[in-house]
Amino acid sequence: MITSNGYVLDESVHRLGELEPVPLHERDDRQALWDRLRRDGYLFLKGHLKPETVNEFRGYYFGQLVGANVTAPGSDPQEGLSSPEPVDRTAMREALFTTIVPGEQYQSLCTDPRIADWFAWFLEDEVHLHRRKIIRHTKPGEAGIGTATQAHYDLVYLRGGSDRVLSMWIPLGDCPVERGGLAYLENSHHWVLAQEREGTLAQPAASITADLPGLAETHDSRWLITNYEAGDVMVHSAHIVHASTDNVDPANKLRLSTDIRYQRKGEPIDWRWQEHWNLDDGL
Repeated sequence: MITSNGYVLDESVHRLGELEPVPLHERDDRQALWDRLRRDGYLFLKGHLKPETVNEFRGYYFGQLVGANVTAPGSDPQEGLSSPEPVDRTAMREALFTTIVPGEQYQSLCTDPRIADWFAWFLEDEVHLHRRKIIRHTKPGEAGIGTATQAHYDLVYLRGGSDRVLSMWIPLGDCPVERGGLAYLENSHHWVLAQEREGTLAQPAASITADLPGLAETHDSRWLITNYEAGDVMVHSAHIVHASTDNVDPANKLRLSTDIRYQRKGEPIDWRWQEHWNLDDGL
């Protein structure tokens, strides 16, 4: 059973499907990638990063949170086994926002040549990485409104700059469906773009809904999911609707992921995204 914020997704063929990876013969074909991005709203790049790069950072991240009781005592931080005891949220936030988020290790991951150089190649220009980069982990068994990312499209949070910002979502470690990966509402970028042009979509920065099955029903569409592996990345437009599912992993492992944003340096940049992520930044 797949859920998001406690809502049970309809697993019928008309409401649930698989993300389509970019085939190998298109990976170095810029025009083919653009055609696919415009058609699907996303690029699923399997094995784009070295798994060891991703897993090493996973170990670093959870290693910094050992004092916050996030992982099981005595376990390997890279495994990300969830602690059975309550998390010290004060200690967790201190480590997250003073050490991890502004740290060199995180910046190095987000500017890895397989990321920064790829965006420069794909966009055929000098590129800008938004300083506001978001990293999240979710515990197995958490459910209810607010535990998973609700359905949204990124442009509602980025209206101060170009609408051609591209997001990259990176699972930091293996992320099978039961661990709560990212899900995309099929072809939603087409109606979002149309309604943006008509001015009929809400302007404030806000999610659309936590009710993923209801949204799929409203638009007669499917949520697309997959079993992500360490090294996989998703690149998506600012207009496609996406959300995350709940972590119900029977192996009791934490889901860890980051989402970062690149754009052409010469295009308008949303100034609100030029400071490190924190819980009080209003976005």
